[in-house]
Amino acid sequence: QMLKQGSGAIVNMASANGVVAFPTFPLYTASKSAVIGLTKAAALQYAKAGIRINVVAPAVIETDMFEAATGGQDEVKAYMAGLHPIGRIGTPLEVANAILFLSSDMASFITGETLMVDGGYVAQ
Repeated sequence: QMLKQGSGAIVNMASANGVVAFPTFPLYTASKSAVIGLTKAAALQYAKAGIRINVVAPAVIETDMFEAATGGQDEVKAYMAGLHPIGRIGTPLEVANAILFLSSDMASFITGETLMVDGGYVAQ
């Protein structure tokens, strides 16, 4: 449909761990890095067709995966929050807002990019 109409926006999901690695998660890091690379290649392939393709890469977000990883332990949650320069864990709404932005006409000149939603995690 996007090819037929000559426009569209695709937003893939990766992770901050697709940009920086944790030594205990090599397969996770590899898979998220692959999403970022695929996004760049697809963005180049479809740019002239009017289709923008980007990726959102969150760091730690308050999700079921986060709860499982922390075991619900407050000290583990505090440690993980401290990994982010902003000093807290991100929310699903913050990730959704990034996706909405990249899907909107406000991002009409953005393609092949990785938008970090990471509270400064990768910047350090």
